[in-house]
Amino acid sequence: MEITAAVAHKPLADFTIQTLELDAPRAGEVLVRIKSVGLCHTDLAAREGIVPIAMPAVLGHEGAGEVLEVGEGVTKVKAGDKVALTFNSCGVCANCTIGSPAYCYEFLVRNYAGGRLDGSAPITSPDGSPIQSAFFGQSSFASHALANERNVVKLADDAPLDLVGPLGCGIQTGAGAVMNSMAAHAGSSLLVMGAGSVGLAGVLGGVVQGCSTIIVLEPHANRRELALELGATHVLDPAAGGLAEQVRAIEPIGVQYVFDTTGIPSVIEASLGAMAPHAALGLVGVPSDPTAAIGLSLMQAMIIGIKLYGIIEGDAVPDEFIPRLAALHRDGRFPFDKMITKFPFDQINEAIEAGHRGEVVKAVLVHD
Repeated sequence: MEITAAVAHKPLADFTIQTLELDAPRAGEVLVRIKSVGLCHTDLAAREGIVPIAMPAVLGHEGAGEVLEVGEGVTKVKAGDKVALTFNSCGVCANCTIGSPAYCYEFLVRNYAGGRLDGSAPITSPDGSPIQSAFFGQSSFASHALANERNVVKLADDAPLDLVGPLGCGIQTGAGAVMNSMAAHAGSSLLVMGAGSVGLAGVLGGVVQGCSTIIVLEPHANRRELALELGATHVLDPAAGGLAEQVRAIEPIGVQYVFDTTGIPSVIEASLGAMAPHAALGLVGVPSDPTAAIGLSLMQAMIIGIKLYGIIEGDAVPDEFIPRLAALHRDGRFPFDKMITKFPFDQINEAIEAGHRGEVVKAVLVHD
């Protein structure tokens, strides 16, 4: 079928809106009309060449929409269902079978290979040449996407499709880091470093978990203000002094949970001095240098009892966690919509620039 898609042709270049061809769903696949799709840092990292994806490519991995057709063997959803799209996984490896699909043994090939497992491309140009696609099992920077039964999550009939796309990755990652991975307990203290959409989702997760102190470190004043609106009890400007000193002025013994979204080694190292004994440190920030490392004294780690978590997708089981977040939002307990700014789909490049300027926290591209 003919679709409209935003195509990345070379690193750092603008996306181009083009007409392409999308296959009909094969066995195990689901055809979705995309209503909206979130802009995620991972999409931009792929376009910039940090994530090794061949081009031309159709990216996008926070899609939401309506099922149009299902392939042979699909039973989870049917035509007309509202769905959110998330990361893909095999469902049969040791990690998938114990409820850890984000650590699927085939995660890389199923999410980053640029096509189906058999090497075919779901999307082609009008002349029949293949386009790198099936990004995160979906490539939802388009009017329509082919997903797999594993990475399609059925939503309630009243789900707001113009909002819920980011639950498939960024929001799921931030909230899940606090709610699932580190499982912050009621009455605990939490430090969130970076108030982008993932960090702010961590703040919302801390509120849901009942954290009594939620501290946010963020250089931009507008994001500090939003963090307070979403439930942070304190906000810190990194220019105002050392991190450990600022945190301990609030929590003298240190914080019990630290969630880093910056990926900046010096920031992470500074947080070590702000930790209470037996604190947890959760890492989701992607460093600009993939070889970046932090200095952590083994003696310090042992004496303090630091628990270190490398976190993918918030340790979520999407079929369970995404509907839970959507239900919390419906009940007014997870107002992630306050961090979202909507743009028409064909203004994808303008949305990216607005994000770079710090004018928006989370951009969502919406189809008419």
